[in-house]
Order: sequence, then structure tokens, then C-alpha cells
Amino acid sequence: MKKIFLLSDSHSYIDDRILEYASQADEIWHCGDFGNPEVIEKLEKITTLRGVYGNIDGEKVRKIFPEVLRFTIENVKVLMIHIGGYPGKYSPLAKKEIAEKAPNLFISGHSHILKAMYDQKNNLLHLNPGACGKEGWHKTRTMMRFEINGEKIENLEVIELGKR
Repeated sequence: MKKIFLLSDSHSYIDDRILEYASQADEIWHCGDFGNPEVIEKLEKITTLRGVYGNIDGEKVRKIFPEVLRFTIENVKVLMIHIGGYPGKYSPLAKKEIAEKAPNLFISGHSHILKAMYDQKNNLLHLNPGACGKEGWHKTRTMMRFEINGEKIENLEVIELGKR
């Protein structure tokens, strides 16, 4: 079993509350728009960090993380793309990647809208943790955490950090 901490759209902002939640996880997944390499450095000090770059991320972040990330953890195939959309409204890149090799879990960011949806057509769970940073139009800062146990994604929790 792995405890996963999922965040996105930090936009160069990270605080002690985010780091406290991160310290409770086996892995941290960041779905883009880190904002700067300092966010990466702080998260990497805690535990394994996986991620993708987002549209605001510059060359330094893009050298560290890819645009599309695929990996398997326990028995769950994961696909992560910052601008990925959601079931019924996937981005062209996400449609292509899902069609080529459908994951069990598809994660996107970018919209700053927290979503947890099951995609019946592609037989996958879609997650978007919203935005944990203070930049953007979202009203509440959000993140997620969950557990992966074999092929099961369990105990999904939404974490609200309050107003941005």
C-alpha cells in the first residue's frame, strides 16, 4: 500500500501546511504549474516526487519533469498531463494518450477546479486536485490524498486549505 499526496498549480507558493500533509505520504505527485524550482526542492526533501510540467513552468522545471508521465504503482497504471481536461472534455493530447494505452488513473491540473470523476467509457478514474497556490481565479485552495492498495484506489480525501 502507498499513501499518495496529490497537488497541482502551486504557482511558486508552498507553505508549512502543504509540507505537513506531504510529510505524511509515501509519494508526492504534482500535476504541473510548480512555478519555480524551489517548490520542487522543498517537496523532494520530503519523499519521492513525481510530476509533469505545466504551462507556466519555465525551462528549469521542464528539464526536470516531462509533459506526459506514465508509470505503474502497485498494480495501478497512472497517466499524468497538466492540461488534460476531464471525462467527455479531454484535451487532444489526453485523448491521444488515453486511446493509445488507457490508464487506470488519469490525473490533470490546470483548471484550478477540483474533480474526482469516473470515466465509464475509458474505464478509469480521473482526478484533478484543484490548485494549492494563491494565484488564479479559484476561491479555495485544494489538494487530495489517497491510498493505492494493489489495484485499488482507496480512501480519497479532499484537503481544503482555505481561501486563497
